[in-house]
Amino acid sequence: MRESVFLGLGANLGNRLVQLQAAVAALRRHPAIELVACSPVYESAAHTLADEPQPDYLNAVVWVRTLLEPEALLALCLQLEAAAGRQRTAPWSPRPLDLDILAYGQRTLCQATLTIPHPRLSERRFVLQPWADLAPEFYVPAPFCTSVAMLLARCPDRAPLHRLGVLLES
Repeated sequence: MRESVFLGLGANLGNRLVQLQAAVAALRRHPAIELVACSPVYESAAHTLADEPQPDYLNAVVWVRTLLEPEALLALCLQLEAAAGRQRTAPWSPRPLDLDILAYGQRTLCQATLTIPHPRLSERRFVLQPWADLAPEFYVPAPFCTSVAMLLARCPDRAPLHRLGVLLES
């Protein structure tokens, strides 16, 4: 049975929109993935650990149904990032493509390489706003135990977001 999964997409290097579109196209082509919907694209300042300036991000969320188990989906996400030219040099570094598994149905998972739901999603307006555009009533399991809309309302991140007049194809 296919599981509903929400993926966060981001890019702040190169042609950001083309990178996001290419990732969505690759997901659509995968035989074990059905693309349900794509959020609008948002632009936001990069969140960094230091005060090092970075280019702004474009972010979106896609809703897919998949036959892949979480670990296999993570492997696919890492392959797509690598194909886009991402080099994992340091956390929070600029990247041509970032794919995060935000939620995998109602499953929870805590492993060294993968935590579901994404552990920092409640702190990230650039994730929650596009997700709320797609599925505001989706119930995010433990440790959050509430809807996407409620997480957005409670989100401490007040950094400005600019909604672009662009939709990734769904």
